[in-house]
Amino acid sequence: MKKLFILCSVVLLFAACRNESQETQTTAASEISQKEWGQLEDGSEVSLFTLKNANGMTVEITDFGGKIVSWTATDRDGNYENINLGMKTLPEYFDGASFFGTLVGRFGNRIGGAKFTIDGEEYSLVANDGANSLHSSGAGVDGQLWDAEVVEAEEPTLKLTTVSPDGAGGFPGNLTIEVVYTLQKDDALRIDYTATTDKATHVNLTNHAYFNLSAFSEDVLNHEVTIYADEYLPVDEGLIPYGDPAAVSGTPFDFTSAHKIGERINDTSNEQIKIGGGYDHAWVFTDSSEEMKLGAEVYHEPTGRFMQVYTTEPAVQFYTGNFLDGSLVGHDDVKYDYRWGFCLETEHFPDAPNKPEYASTLLRPGETYKTSTMYKFSTK
Repeated sequence: MKKLFILCSVVLLFAACRNESQETQTTAASEISQKEWGQLEDGSEVSLFTLKNANGMTVEITDFGGKIVSWTATDRDGNYENINLGMKTLPEYFDGASFFGTLVGRFGNRIGGAKFTIDGEEYSLVANDGANSLHSSGAGVDGQLWDAEVVEAEEPTLKLTTVSPDGAGGFPGNLTIEVVYTLQKDDALRIDYTATTDKATHVNLTNHAYFNLSAFSEDVLNHEVTIYADEYLPVDEGLIPYGDPAAVSGTPFDFTSAHKIGERINDTSNEQIKIGGGYDHAWVFTDSSEEMKLGAEVYHEPTGRFMQVYTTEPAVQFYTGNFLDGSLVGHDDVKYDYRWGFCLETEHFPDAPNKPEYASTLLRPGETYKTSTMYKFSTK
Protein backbone atom coordinates (compact mmCIF):
# COMPACT_ATOMS: atom_id res chain seq x y z
CA MET A 1 0.00 0.00 0.00
CA LYS A 2 1.24 3.43 -0.89
CA LYS A 3 2.29 5.31 2.24
CA LEU A 4 0.59 8.64 2.77
CA PHE A 5 0.94 11.14 5.54
CA ILE A 6 -2.31 12.21 7.11
CA LEU A 7 -2.70 15.48 8.86
CA CYS A 8 -5.48 15.63 11.37
CA SER A 9 -5.69 19.42 11.48
CA VAL A 10 -4.09 22.35 9.74
CA VAL A 11 -3.98 25.07 12.39
CA LEU A 12 -1.48 26.33 14.92
CA LEU A 13 -1.61 22.98 16.75
CA PHE A 14 -1.49 19.62 14.94
CA ALA A 15 -3.10 16.44 16.20
CA ALA A 16 -1.59 12.99 15.87
CA CYS A 17 -2.08 11.09 12.62
CA ARG A 18 -4.23 7.99 12.40
CA ASN A 19 -3.82 4.78 10.48
CA GLU A 20 -3.91 5.40 6.72
CA SER A 21 -6.97 3.18 6.27
CA GLN A 22 -9.10 5.56 8.34
CA GLU A 23 -10.61 8.85 7.35
CA THR A 24 -9.17 11.76 9.28
CA GLN A 25 -11.83 13.64 11.25
CA THR A 26 -11.11 17.11 12.59
CA THR A 27 -12.97 19.86 14.36
CA ALA A 28 -10.67 22.76 13.57
CA ALA A 29 -11.81 25.57 11.31
CA SER A 30 -9.09 24.85 8.72
CA GLU A 31 -8.31 21.24 8.01
CA ILE A 32 -7.47 18.41 5.67
CA SER A 33 -9.13 15.02 5.80
CA GLN A 34 -8.42 11.88 3.82
CA LYS A 35 -10.41 8.81 2.89
CA GLU A 36 -9.91 5.77 0.72
CA TRP A 37 -11.55 6.29 -2.66
CA GLY A 38 -11.07 3.02 -4.54
CA GLN A 39 -8.39 1.09 -6.36
CA LEU A 40 -6.67 1.12 -9.71
CA GLU A 41 -6.52 -2.00 -11.88
CA ASP A 42 -3.16 -2.98 -10.35
CA GLY A 43 -4.65 -2.84 -6.85
CA SER A 44 -3.07 0.46 -5.85
CA GLU A 45 -5.22 2.33 -3.38
CA VAL A 46 -6.44 5.81 -4.29
CA SER A 47 -7.20 8.50 -1.73
CA LEU A 48 -9.47 11.52 -1.75
CA PHE A 49 -8.32 14.54 0.28
CA THR A 50 -10.65 17.33 1.39
CA LEU A 51 -9.11 20.74 2.03
CA LYS A 52 -11.29 23.11 4.03
CA ASN A 53 -10.65 26.69 5.14
CA ALA A 54 -12.21 28.68 7.97
CA ASN A 55 -14.76 30.33 5.66
CA GLY A 56 -16.23 27.01 4.62
CA MET A 57 -14.69 26.61 1.16
CA THR A 58 -13.83 22.98 0.42
CA VAL A 59 -11.70 21.48 -2.34
CA GLU A 60 -11.59 17.72 -2.91
CA ILE A 61 -8.41 16.44 -4.58
CA THR A 62 -7.45 12.85 -5.39
CA ASP A 63 -3.91 11.52 -5.70
CA PHE A 64 -4.98 9.86 -8.96
CA GLY A 65 -3.81 12.46 -11.47
CA GLY A 66 -4.01 15.20 -8.85
CA LYS A 67 -7.58 15.78 -9.99
CA ILE A 68 -9.80 18.41 -8.39
CA VAL A 69 -12.98 16.41 -7.81
CA SER A 70 -15.16 19.13 -6.27
CA TRP A 71 -14.74 22.77 -5.27
CA THR A 72 -17.23 24.94 -3.43
CA ALA A 73 -17.52 28.73 -3.61
CA THR A 74 -19.96 31.09 -1.94
CA ASP A 75 -22.64 33.09 -3.65
CA ARG A 76 -23.58 36.59 -2.50
CA ASP A 77 -25.96 35.10 0.08
CA GLY A 78 -23.21 33.05 1.73
CA ASN A 79 -24.14 29.69 0.22
CA TYR A 80 -21.16 27.47 -0.64
CA GLU A 81 -21.95 25.28 -3.65
CA ASN A 82 -19.89 23.15 -6.01
CA ILE A 83 -18.68 25.08 -9.08
CA ASN A 84 -16.31 22.40 -10.46
CA LEU A 85 -17.12 19.75 -13.06
CA GLY A 86 -16.22 16.44 -11.45
CA MET A 87 -17.40 12.87 -11.09
CA LYS A 88 -18.86 11.08 -8.09
CA THR A 89 -16.69 7.93 -8.20
CA LEU A 90 -13.15 6.97 -9.16
CA PRO A 91 -14.05 4.57 -12.02
CA GLU A 92 -15.85 7.37 -13.84
CA TYR A 93 -12.48 9.09 -14.34
CA PHE A 94 -10.97 6.12 -16.16
CA ASP A 95 -12.77 6.89 -19.39
CA GLY A 96 -14.32 10.04 -20.79
CA ALA A 97 -13.86 12.27 -17.76
CA SER A 98 -10.09 11.78 -17.43
CA PHE A 99 -9.27 15.47 -17.88
CA PHE A 100 -11.85 16.94 -15.51
CA GLY A 101 -9.85 18.93 -12.94
CA THR A 102 -6.69 16.97 -13.60
CA LEU A 103 -3.03 17.91 -13.54
CA VAL A 104 -1.80 17.95 -17.13
CA GLY A 105 1.69 17.13 -18.33
CA ARG A 106 4.26 16.68 -19.43
CA PHE A 107 2.95 19.15 -21.95
CA GLY A 108 -0.41 20.82 -21.54
CA ASN A 109 -2.21 21.66 -24.77
CA ARG A 110 -1.20 20.56 -28.26
CA ILE A 111 2.07 19.70 -30.00
CA GLY A 112 1.74 19.72 -33.78
CA GLY A 113 2.58 16.54 -35.64
CA ALA A 114 3.15 14.78 -32.28
CA LYS A 115 6.88 15.34 -32.54
CA PHE A 116 9.68 17.78 -31.80
CA THR A 117 13.46 17.99 -32.11
CA ILE A 118 15.96 18.61 -29.31
CA ASP A 119 19.66 19.10 -30.11
CA GLY A 120 19.20 17.51 -33.54
CA GLU A 121 17.35 14.42 -32.31
CA GLU A 122 13.70 13.99 -33.23
CA TYR A 123 11.26 12.57 -30.68
CA SER A 124 7.92 11.05 -31.71
CA LEU A 125 5.05 11.39 -29.25
CA VAL A 126 1.69 9.66 -28.82
CA ALA A 127 -0.69 11.12 -31.43
CA ASN A 128 -4.07 11.22 -29.70
CA ASP A 129 -5.70 14.24 -31.36
CA GLY A 130 -5.60 13.48 -35.05
CA ALA A 131 -1.96 13.82 -36.04
CA ASN A 132 -1.19 15.90 -32.94
CA SER A 133 -0.40 15.27 -29.28
CA LEU A 134 -2.92 16.72 -26.81
CA HIS A 135 -2.06 17.00 -23.10
CA SER A 136 0.49 14.16 -23.48
CA SER A 137 -2.46 11.78 -23.13
CA GLY A 138 -1.70 8.10 -23.32
CA ALA A 139 1.27 8.43 -21.02
CA GLY A 140 0.54 11.67 -19.19
CA VAL A 141 0.65 12.44 -15.49
CA ASP A 142 -3.15 12.70 -15.47
CA GLY A 143 -3.26 8.89 -15.37
CA GLN A 144 -0.58 8.40 -12.71
CA LEU A 145 -1.02 7.74 -9.02
CA TRP A 146 0.95 10.49 -7.29
CA ASP A 147 2.65 10.32 -3.89
CA ALA A 148 0.74 12.54 -1.47
CA GLU A 149 1.91 14.35 1.64
CA VAL A 150 -0.08 16.71 3.81
CA VAL A 151 2.20 19.61 4.70
CA GLU A 152 2.14 21.11 8.19
CA ALA A 153 1.21 24.74 7.55
CA GLU A 154 -1.20 27.41 8.75
CA GLU A 155 -3.34 26.83 5.65
CA PRO A 156 -4.45 23.46 4.27
CA THR A 157 -1.61 22.31 2.01
CA LEU A 158 -1.29 19.11 -0.03
CA LYS A 159 1.93 18.18 -1.83
CA LEU A 160 1.84 15.71 -4.70
CA THR A 161 4.94 14.26 -6.35
CA THR A 162 5.54 11.87 -9.22
CA VAL A 163 8.15 10.84 -11.79
CA SER A 164 7.28 10.71 -15.46
CA PRO A 165 9.76 8.09 -16.68
CA ASP A 166 12.17 8.49 -19.58
CA GLY A 167 10.32 7.69 -22.79
CA ALA A 168 6.81 8.15 -21.38
CA GLY A 169 4.64 9.14 -24.32
CA GLY A 170 7.83 9.62 -26.32
CA PHE A 171 9.22 12.39 -24.10
CA PRO A 172 12.90 12.13 -23.15
CA GLY A 173 14.24 12.20 -19.58
CA ASN A 174 13.04 11.19 -16.15
CA LEU A 175 10.94 14.18 -15.13
CA THR A 176 10.40 14.65 -11.38
CA ILE A 177 7.32 16.77 -10.71
CA GLU A 178 6.05 18.37 -7.52
CA VAL A 179 2.68 20.14 -7.30
CA VAL A 180 1.52 21.90 -4.14
CA TYR A 181 -2.13 22.80 -3.59
CA THR A 182 -2.75 25.42 -0.88
CA LEU A 183 -6.26 26.49 0.11
CA GLN A 184 -5.82 30.00 1.41
CA LYS A 185 -7.88 31.81 4.03
CA ASP A 186 -9.14 34.30 1.41
CA ASP A 187 -10.93 31.61 -0.64
CA ALA A 188 -8.08 31.21 -3.10
CA LEU A 189 -6.56 27.93 -4.25
CA ARG A 190 -2.89 28.32 -5.11
CA ILE A 191 -1.13 25.74 -7.27
CA ASP A 192 2.69 25.71 -7.33
CA TYR A 193 4.45 23.55 -9.92
CA THR A 194 8.11 22.45 -9.79
CA ALA A 195 9.97 20.02 -12.08
CA THR A 196 13.50 18.79 -12.76
CA THR A 197 14.87 16.43 -15.39
CA ASP A 198 17.93 14.28 -16.07
CA LYS A 199 17.70 14.82 -19.84
CA ALA A 200 16.63 17.78 -21.95
CA THR A 201 12.86 17.71 -22.41
CA HIS A 202 9.85 19.97 -22.91
CA VAL A 203 7.59 20.83 -19.95
CA ASN A 204 4.31 22.74 -19.81
CA LEU A 205 2.28 21.84 -16.71
CA THR A 206 -1.22 23.07 -15.96
CA ASN A 207 -4.53 22.13 -14.35
CA HIS A 208 -7.60 21.32 -16.42
CA ALA A 209 -10.36 22.42 -14.01
CA TYR A 210 -13.75 23.13 -15.55
CA PHE A 211 -15.84 25.82 -13.85
CA ASN A 212 -19.49 26.79 -13.79
CA LEU A 213 -20.07 29.64 -11.33
CA SER A 214 -23.84 29.22 -11.51
CA ALA A 215 -23.40 25.96 -9.55
CA PHE A 216 -24.93 24.29 -12.61
CA SER A 217 -28.23 26.12 -12.62
CA GLU A 218 -27.46 27.07 -16.24
CA ASP A 219 -24.74 26.80 -18.89
CA VAL A 220 -21.74 29.17 -18.91
CA LEU A 221 -22.91 31.53 -21.66
CA ASN A 222 -24.13 34.07 -19.10
CA HIS A 223 -20.71 34.35 -17.43
CA GLU A 224 -18.90 37.67 -17.96
CA VAL A 225 -15.22 37.18 -18.80
CA THR A 226 -12.28 39.59 -18.79
CA ILE A 227 -8.87 38.46 -20.06
CA TYR A 228 -5.95 40.86 -19.69
CA ALA A 229 -4.49 40.10 -23.08
CA ASP A 230 -4.15 42.25 -26.18
CA GLU A 231 -3.27 39.26 -28.36
CA TYR A 232 -4.23 35.64 -28.92
CA LEU A 233 -2.90 32.76 -31.03
CA PRO A 234 -4.91 31.96 -34.19
CA VAL A 235 -4.98 28.25 -35.00
CA ASP A 236 -5.27 25.98 -38.03
CA GLU A 237 -7.90 23.26 -38.52
CA GLY A 238 -6.02 21.02 -36.08
CA LEU A 239 -6.13 23.79 -33.43
CA ILE A 240 -2.36 24.27 -33.72
CA PRO A 241 -1.12 27.91 -33.64
CA TYR A 242 0.27 28.76 -37.03
CA GLY A 243 2.21 31.96 -36.44
CA ASP A 244 2.66 35.13 -34.46
CA PRO A 245 0.04 36.33 -31.97
CA ALA A 246 -2.77 38.40 -33.48
CA ALA A 247 -4.46 41.46 -32.01
CA VAL A 248 -7.79 40.80 -30.31
CA SER A 249 -9.05 44.30 -31.04
CA GLY A 250 -12.10 44.30 -33.30
CA THR A 251 -12.64 40.53 -32.98
CA PRO A 252 -14.79 38.22 -30.80
CA PHE A 253 -11.54 37.45 -28.96
CA ASP A 254 -11.38 40.89 -27.35
CA PHE A 255 -12.03 40.36 -23.64
CA THR A 256 -9.93 43.31 -22.50
CA SER A 257 -13.25 44.53 -21.10
CA ALA A 258 -15.94 42.21 -19.75
CA HIS A 259 -18.12 40.34 -22.23
CA LYS A 260 -20.52 37.46 -21.70
CA ILE A 261 -19.24 34.18 -23.10
CA GLY A 262 -22.39 33.77 -25.16
CA GLU A 263 -22.28 37.26 -26.64
CA ARG A 264 -20.03 36.40 -29.62
CA ILE A 265 -19.30 32.70 -29.28
CA ASN A 266 -21.46 31.79 -32.28
CA ASP A 267 -20.14 34.51 -34.59
CA THR A 268 -19.30 32.19 -37.46
CA SER A 269 -18.38 35.15 -39.64
CA ASN A 270 -15.10 34.89 -37.72
CA GLU A 271 -13.00 32.05 -39.12
CA GLN A 272 -11.31 31.34 -35.80
CA ILE A 273 -14.66 30.93 -34.04
CA LYS A 274 -15.68 28.47 -36.78
CA ILE A 275 -12.45 26.47 -36.44
CA GLY A 276 -12.64 26.28 -32.64
CA GLY A 277 -16.36 25.64 -32.48
CA GLY A 278 -16.31 28.57 -30.07
CA TYR A 279 -13.39 29.53 -27.87
CA ASP A 280 -10.51 27.05 -27.68
CA HIS A 281 -7.49 29.32 -28.03
CA ALA A 282 -4.53 30.68 -26.10
CA TRP A 283 -4.58 34.33 -25.06
CA VAL A 284 -1.19 36.04 -24.60
CA PHE A 285 -1.11 38.18 -21.49
CA THR A 286 -0.19 41.82 -22.00
CA ASP A 287 2.01 41.53 -18.91
CA SER A 288 4.72 39.15 -20.13
CA SER A 289 6.61 39.08 -16.83
CA GLU A 290 7.09 35.92 -14.79
CA GLU A 291 5.69 37.66 -11.73
CA MET A 292 2.31 36.66 -10.30
CA LYS A 293 -0.19 38.89 -12.09
CA LEU A 294 -3.92 39.10 -12.66
CA GLY A 295 -4.64 37.32 -15.93
CA ALA A 296 -8.40 36.84 -16.08
CA GLU A 297 -11.68 37.44 -14.24
CA VAL A 298 -15.09 35.79 -14.48
CA TYR A 299 -18.33 37.12 -13.00
CA HIS A 300 -21.71 35.42 -12.74
CA GLU A 301 -24.18 38.19 -11.93
CA PRO A 302 -27.18 36.06 -10.83
CA THR A 303 -25.16 34.43 -8.00
CA GLY A 304 -22.60 37.21 -7.48
CA ARG A 305 -19.71 34.75 -7.76
CA PHE A 306 -16.50 36.39 -8.94
CA MET A 307 -13.35 34.46 -9.86
CA GLN A 308 -9.90 35.93 -10.47
CA VAL A 309 -6.99 34.04 -12.02
CA TYR A 310 -3.46 35.05 -11.07
CA THR A 311 -0.45 33.39 -12.68
CA THR A 312 3.24 33.58 -13.50
CA GLU A 313 2.56 32.03 -16.92
CA PRO A 314 2.60 33.98 -20.22
CA ALA A 315 -0.71 32.68 -21.59
CA VAL A 316 -4.05 31.08 -20.79
CA GLN A 317 -6.11 28.62 -22.82
CA PHE A 318 -9.74 29.71 -22.64
CA TYR A 319 -12.00 26.80 -23.52
CA THR A 320 -15.79 26.88 -23.43
CA GLY A 321 -16.85 23.24 -23.22
CA ASN A 322 -17.40 22.93 -26.95
CA PHE A 323 -17.00 19.15 -26.85
CA LEU A 324 -19.20 18.48 -23.83
CA ASP A 325 -22.24 16.52 -25.01
CA GLY A 326 -24.25 15.50 -21.96
CA SER A 327 -22.87 11.95 -21.86
CA LEU A 328 -21.16 12.56 -18.50
CA VAL A 329 -23.21 12.96 -15.31
CA GLY A 330 -21.44 14.37 -12.26
CA HIS A 331 -22.20 15.63 -8.78
CA ASP A 332 -25.87 15.99 -7.83
CA ASP A 333 -26.70 14.10 -11.04
CA VAL A 334 -25.84 17.14 -13.15
CA LYS A 335 -25.54 16.30 -16.83
CA TYR A 336 -22.48 18.05 -18.27
CA ASP A 337 -24.04 19.24 -21.47
CA TYR A 338 -22.77 21.44 -24.29
CA ARG A 339 -21.01 24.51 -22.85
CA TRP A 340 -21.81 23.69 -19.24
CA GLY A 341 -18.22 24.40 -18.20
CA PHE A 342 -15.29 26.62 -19.10
CA CYS A 343 -11.54 26.26 -18.54
CA LEU A 344 -8.84 28.85 -17.94
CA GLU A 345 -5.66 26.77 -18.25
CA THR A 346 -2.58 28.86 -17.50
CA GLU A 347 0.39 27.75 -19.58
CA HIS A 348 3.14 28.43 -22.08
CA PHE A 349 2.19 28.59 -25.75
CA PRO A 350 0.80 25.51 -27.52
CA ASP A 351 3.25 23.88 -29.93
CA ALA A 352 6.12 25.89 -28.42
CA PRO A 353 8.55 22.96 -28.94
CA ASN A 354 8.17 23.42 -32.71
CA LYS A 355 8.14 27.20 -32.80
CA PRO A 356 11.42 28.84 -31.75
CA GLU A 357 9.76 32.26 -31.91
CA TYR A 358 7.64 31.31 -28.86
CA ALA A 359 8.93 31.40 -25.29
CA SER A 360 10.88 28.20 -24.76
CA THR A 361 9.46 25.24 -22.83
CA LEU A 362 12.77 23.36 -22.90
CA LEU A 363 14.06 22.17 -19.54
CA ARG A 364 17.63 20.92 -19.21
CA PRO A 365 19.38 18.99 -16.42
CA GLY A 366 20.42 21.32 -13.61
CA GLU A 367 17.54 23.70 -14.28
CA THR A 368 14.30 23.92 -12.29
CA TYR A 369 10.90 24.51 -13.83
CA LYS A 370 8.71 26.68 -11.59
CA THR A 371 5.31 28.23 -12.19
CA SER A 372 2.39 29.26 -9.99
CA THR A 373 -1.31 29.91 -10.54
CA MET A 374 -4.01 31.01 -8.13
CA TYR A 375 -7.81 30.92 -8.47
CA LYS A 376 -9.41 33.38 -6.07
CA PHE A 377 -13.15 33.58 -5.33
CA SER A 378 -15.25 36.38 -3.88
CA THR A 379 -18.64 37.97 -4.52
CA LYS A 380 -19.92 41.30 -5.68
